[in-house]
Amino acid sequence: MSQLISEWGSVIYEGIGQTLIMVGIALAFAIIFGIPLGVLLVMTRAEGLTPNTVIYSIANTLINIFRSLPFIILLFLILPVTRFLVGTTIGVPGVLPPLILYTTPYLARLVETSLLEVDPGVIEAYQSMGISNFNIVKTVLLRESRGGIIRGLTIALIGLIGATAMAGLVGAGGLGSIAYQYGYLRNEPSVMYATIVILIILVQLVQTVGNLIANQLDRSK
Repeated sequence: MSQLISEWGSVIYEGIGQTLIMVGIALAFAIIFGIPLGVLLVMTRAEGLTPNTVIYSIANTLINIFRSLPFIILLFLILPVTRFLVGTTIGVPGVLPPLILYTTPYLARLVETSLLEVDPGVIEAYQSMGISNFNIVKTVLLRESRGGIIRGLTIALIGLIGATAMAGLVGAGGLGSIAYQYGYLRNEPSVMYATIVILIILVQLVQTVGNLIANQLDRSK
């Protein structure tokens, strides 16, 4: 272990930092776009507060299309868009657009599922009191589904960590790149195993913290 740290410690630490940067930025943008998109799906569906078949159909179709694409295919599919947006297709900046586009529809669907679990009777009660749709979304839908949304975020975050590992195959940096370039191409199995262990620890930590927060929010309703 000491030999691994002395020889590869700086490389692994840099990979951890790059992975956390990719995950953090991509998750932040996925939350910004994904949660409102999930709310839009619930609002515009046939049984929603503001039914709109056209908007719902377009949003639903686009989400299904992008969710059906494996990340590695999406990565290559939008290379021209990535180059236009960030000026490069390699390194941490070059993988952020596909990571965001990969995570956003996934998170939107998870948010939609959580919102649909809210008791319709509660929504009807607020409507009968003349509460606006905006306030119903804010004080009822989002509040009552907080635990479910956090669980959805946890699932999305774990999937995002896995996607960053795959992005390492195209030189995006991070732990996946270290595992591929040093562990596989240079035949350094100790580096490969170290990155696997770190990824497992990250996933376990995310899942544990996510469950604790979600359970706490459920109890505070």
